[in-house]
Amino acid sequence: MIRPGRDADAAGFIALIGGCWAEYPGCVMDVDGEVPELRALASHYAGKGGALWSAEEAGRIVGVIAAWPEEPGIWEIGRMYVARAERGTGLADALLDRAEAHAIAAGAARLQLWSDTRFERAHRFYERRSYVRTGPIRALNDRSNSIEFHYAKPVHGIERLDAAAAASAERPLAEVLCACVEAGASVSFLPPLPLGTARTFWRRYAAEVAGGKRIILAAWADGVLRGVVTLGLDTPQNQPHRADVQKLLVHPAARRRGLGRALMELLEQEAAAAGRTLLTLDTNEADDAERLYRALGWTEAGRFPDYAVQADGSLRATVLFYKRTGGPGT
Repeated sequence: MIRPGRDADAAGFIALIGGCWAEYPGCVMDVDGEVPELRALASHYAGKGGALWSAEEAGRIVGVIAAWPEEPGIWEIGRMYVARAERGTGLADALLDRAEAHAIAAGAARLQLWSDTRFERAHRFYERRSYVRTGPIRALNDRSNSIEFHYAKPVHGIERLDAAAAASAERPLAEVLCACVEAGASVSFLPPLPLGTARTFWRRYAAEVAGGKRIILAAWADGVLRGVVTLGLDTPQNQPHRADVQKLLVHPAARRRGLGRALMELLEQEAAAAGRTLLTLDTNEADDAERLYRALGWTEAGRFPDYAVQADGSLRATVLFYKRTGGPGT
């Protein structure tokens, strides 16, 4: 049962968090010396304008999470711990759902959290929930020698992913790719696309971001990563002014909300800022993407018949488009 946390839960919180820390070598709990707020945690977060929740099972605290405003529009998620026996039961998702919903209802436009670099299972969980690594790490200078990663996501919006963010977004990006391929998108793959294959694809793209060869923009809707588009910058030596638009994808569950248009409009701005004055792409004829590109002012340059095999074995043409950006030399 998830309920509002109380100061009276202090012993349960200390036992739960201490047990979680004990799973990692070097993690030391010094309640009175370093985390005295654990003795009155509900009051601590109420004083910050936030809230605290406990998960209780048979009279024992088995989960906890807090959320509080850090600055206008930005809420932080913290103190998230789940007892070992309750992991994999859906409790962690339920706790995070509760905290995120509270923050969003209170006006959060962006959610963030910090996680110890040793907590790799937690990192995988946050990444599955569409949080991405962002910004520098921080050292707490505590007895545990804690160093923490920063994770964040917008509730709604588009952000450019740096190399760390692109790497941490591997799973949600792969899920978007798999869903789009399953829905019939012709983007170099045929259904059913294994999640592992999709993750390998995005891992390669993240490496290209690190090498300055690619730009990745990701779109969130309702706190879930639902769309992506990339710009390939690794053009031949005699084409430094050109870039390839690739993998415009919007999850089928988030279509008709303007994400594709918004991604393309921001990508054109990023291309112009990078000095790329000519953009090129190809897409299936007579599909939603082709109609979008035409609506955005792209010019057809021609088409190849029988270019790609579809899931049913038929062949489909691809249409070539180009567009000039507002960058230097246009």
